[in-house]
Amino acid sequence: MADTLNKRDRSELMSRIRSKDTRPELVVRSCVHRLGYRFRLHDRSLPGSPDLVLRRLRTVVLVHGCFWHRHAGCRLSYQPKSRVRFWLDKFEANVARDRRTVADLRRAGWRVLIVWECQTRDTKRLMKELGRFLGKSDAEPRD
Repeated sequence: MADTLNKRDRSELMSRIRSKDTRPELVVRSCVHRLGYRFRLHDRSLPGSPDLVLRRLRTVVLVHGCFWHRHAGCRLSYQPKSRVRFWLDKFEANVARDRRTVADLRRAGWRVLIVWECQTRDTKRLMKELGRFLGKSDAEPRD
């Protein structure tokens, strides 16, 4: 199936896709903050510029979009029907980069948590998972 948009419109649409301050990232930030943790954003001194960096805990949180980072088995991780070879190459490169980034961070002594976009839709469950990973036994938000 051919693309339904012309080249200019497709380019404009793609230019609006952000890499920082996405809705899933804002949800994760809010949850971590409500758990009482403070963090830095997109530390460029670390491999992959992790989305959240909790230096005191030597922990990073990566927020991955299911489509772009290929969340296995997720309905948001569909395969576009046009320019199939382009998309396969793009996705393979993204996944390989993600693997390298996680390996580099772990080798440097960092704990890594990957939060998928689809996980941010259930904030109660996300709060519990973040709390467990960050060491909060009572993973209830502070209001």
